[in-house]
Amino acid sequence: MVRPIVDAGTDEGTWRAWPAPAGWPALALADLTPTVPPLVVAPHPDDEVLGVGGLVAMLAGGVEIAVVTDGEASHPESTVHSRAALAAIRRAETVTACGLLGVAPAVIEHLGHPDGGVDEAALTDALTTRLVPGRWCVTTWRGDGHPDHEAVGRAAAAACRRTGATLLEFPVWMWHWAGPDHPDVPWHRARRLDLTDAARSAKREAVDAFRSQVLPLGPAPADAAILPPHVLARFARPYETVFVP
Repeated sequence: MVRPIVDAGTDEGTWRAWPAPAGWPALALADLTPTVPPLVVAPHPDDEVLGVGGLVAMLAGGVEIAVVTDGEASHPESTVHSRAALAAIRRAETVTACGLLGVAPAVIEHLGHPDGGVDEAALTDALTTRLVPGRWCVTTWRGDGHPDHEAVGRAAAAACRRTGATLLEFPVWMWHWAGPDHPDVPWHRARRLDLTDAARSAKREAVDAFRSQVLPLGPAPADAAILPPHVLARFARPYETVFVP
């Protein structure tokens, strides 16, 4: 269900005071198929770092990353950059950020779908060719509230059904519109990955590499930061969350 991402959303202090995550089962990295690296599928540049940057770091970069769009619509009325310029900036930021997590540019693929216009059927076919039984496909939750996040999640789910790959979904904007115990969130499927200090540090540096999103592009309201401090606080926790099948 697409939801408006407005106002300040749920304060991080509210999430941190919620006791439930302490009781979620741990995500078992030992369940990874040893010969096939996970495929992390990001709707936009930065989703892979916000959602599972710590996981990527803890796997020592042993993942492949597919970025579905170039995120060129992040500032649609920008007075500073054209959409084409933003696309180029965000592609470069992805390479820099993922490099800080140990991911080589050679295993980062930019799929080039329009930001705001993901072709679900085409993406499903593309992911199907990249997945095999048991491979982890890690992407945004199908109920995350953002249309691209949900479309990518649905495409990944369909590709996993076709191939026997294992779908792991991570929330991004759910932390904004939902609250503890929200009835539309599948908390019973939540798993928690406690991050090492090194992984948290690498993730923090990788998030900061997305300068076009964490800093204003310019003084105009249309160029404001997409990820201001109160949003980033949700991704600075000592753990990450995924939903298992």
